[in-house]
Amino acid sequence: MSKTTNPKDRFDHLLKVIASERFLKKQGLGNEVPFFIFPYPAEEAVGIDAMRASLVKQLENRGVRVVEINLYDLSISLLHDRGIWDDVIAAEPSIGKDELKELLQGVLDPETHLIPAIGAILAGQQFDVLFLSGVGEVYPYIRSHNVLNNLQSTAKEKPTVMFFPGKYTHSLASGASLDLFGIMHDDKYYRAFDITHYEI
Repeated sequence: MSKTTNPKDRFDHLLKVIASERFLKKQGLGNEVPFFIFPYPAEEAVGIDAMRASLVKQLENRGVRVVEINLYDLSISLLHDRGIWDDVIAAEPSIGKDELKELLQGVLDPETHLIPAIGAILAGQQFDVLFLSGVGEVYPYIRSHNVLNNLQSTAKEKPTVMFFPGKYTHSLASGASLDLFGIMHDDKYYRAFDITHYEI
């Protein structure tokens, strides 16, 4: 789907795909993990947030249970839970951006902190699909490919859709690439499917 695709068409496509038995039963994926990227232009973030909220309601009306995890909100919650939120806020004006990034990367490391927290959220409820959002807000201290790589051990039983403000491109020459905001090369990630190209 192109950048100019009508928002209603994109919504209808997502609703049709995610509510489908083929998607929910992870059919046609081979042995790949059921991870899907929904790329969108970063300037559409506000509209996408509203669309996602509507999508969750429509899916629940169809009996599809969605767990939505916003990585930014989860990060703030983890900093509060570990009692270091006030320390981070106090330190921020006096340290450089690189130091702050290093600090946050340490305390919000996907493997040791973020993914276990996601696992705990998922373990506590019945659901059919996981939505991940807040990707742009946590860059650069949390990188989406790191989240997806580490999430493979925790969230492969049900489909996961990451709402990604940027481009997810595939080419034979360079493989697959997540480009945040369409300009920042996040990194190579090969195992997700572009949900805008998913057919049922």
